Amino acid sequence: MTAGHSPPAPPAPRRRPARVARTGLCALLAANAAVVAVLFVRSGPGADVLVLLGRLTGLYAALLMAFQLLLVARLPWLDRRIGMDRLTLWHRRLGFGLLWTLLAHAVFLTLGYAGMSSTDPVTQLVDLAETVEGVLRAVVALALILVVGAVSARRARRRLAYETWHFIHLYTYVAVVLAFTHQVAVGSTFTASPAATAYWYGLWGTALTAVFAGRLVLPLWRNLRHRLRVTAVVPENDDVVSVHITGRDLDRLPARAGQFFLWRFLTRDRWWQANPFSLSAAPDGRTLRLTVKAAGDGSAALRHLKPGTRVFAEGPYGAFTALHRTRPDVLLVAGGVGVTPIRALLEELHGHAVVLYRVTSDSDAVLHDELRELALARGAELHLITGPSVPDRLAPGELSRLVPDLTGRDVYVCGPPGMTTAVLRGLRELGVPERQIHFERFSLAG
Repeated sequence: MTAGHSPPAPPAPRRRPARVARTGLCALLAANAAVVAVLFVRSGPGADVLVLLGRLTGLYAALLMAFQLLLVARLPWLDRRIGMDRLTLWHRRLGFGLLWTLLAHAVFLTLGYAGMSSTDPVTQLVDLAETVEGVLRAVVALALILVVGAVSARRARRRLAYETWHFIHLYTYVAVVLAFTHQVAVGSTFTASPAATAYWYGLWGTALTAVFAGRLVLPLWRNLRHRLRVTAVVPENDDVVSVHITGRDLDRLPARAGQFFLWRFLTRDRWWQANPFSLSAAPDGRTLRLTVKAAGDGSAALRHLKPGTRVFAEGPYGAFTALHRTRPDVLLVAGGVGVTPIRALLEELHGHAVVLYRVTSDSDAVLHDELRELALARGAELHLITGPSVPDRLAPGELSRLVPDLTGRDVYVCGPPGMTTAVLRGLRELGVPERQIHFERFSLAG
């Protein structure tokens, strides 16, 4: 269905925000790695090669640990350009690098000192832990990192409840404190010169301040300022409900269509649980709306929220926004309740839009009436695609048939993981440039 004409799209930015942010992060890490190398060389030679390797790997472990904190600090500038899902993925991958670097640090130092004192490695490690200040703390920190790494492995992560995994993961902060105090106590490079001491204090101070500001101060300040509360709970069908929220000065809340919040509804039994749900309507400065499918006790309980319930929201988060547009026209692909950020984007995006909404049956097409009205108002094409998952109705051939000019459009995809992965694969087979593909996993989008 098509009607009217949508406003022309604004010109695409000359610089891609995601590329600028990624390049900046890589340059920051590379520059700090170079500084660490210079400080290490200037700290003076050592008597044993293994000890030198142990010290160097320890320094780079400290750098990786600080950089990991930066990736999960939820700083708005980074999150809007890269997205929490990708930052979290980088944090996870860097975490395994940190784990191996710490192990190398411990092994090299233990073997080096054992060789110098002609003792076996186990005895040497016990002796270091008992006699050298800070070493026991380092051993405890390494043990905590090993536990966190074990539960973060893909196979273990799938078997753990999110709350259990998250609780264990919080011990990483204990490991960070222990590692820092260990470095202060015994790090020869840390105290080699005033410049080295200033650098390491500055590095750790910046990383910890970023976490404190992004994950505690900013959410508290925003919630005190906006005082969010539920105004209405509207059932969309038997399994899906929309929650309408209002507050003070929402025109100053920097939320955009396509983003999500971590929502805490402050009832007696749910206040401790935070869930990521996308906005299902573009923010208008007066109200916010999220639309949620019952997928567990927490999401099912939203149907019973009472108007007036206070809300604590962290965010907005996500790079699934119009900030990353590169082309005048757009294709929006939604699956199931992954339609929520797609519906919000359709309300905000300029240029000609084609919307493909994939569901099993018509009864599963949440917000379809709203999509149809928006499409008519904005001159967009809306295709509701129903039926079983086999055959694939969003296969490359179907995509090119429905959208012949596909390669000339930005493409936004949000849906269940299986559908999203298949659509992304099809887009690449059809030659859609990577810079024009924007996606958000349904598991994160809500």
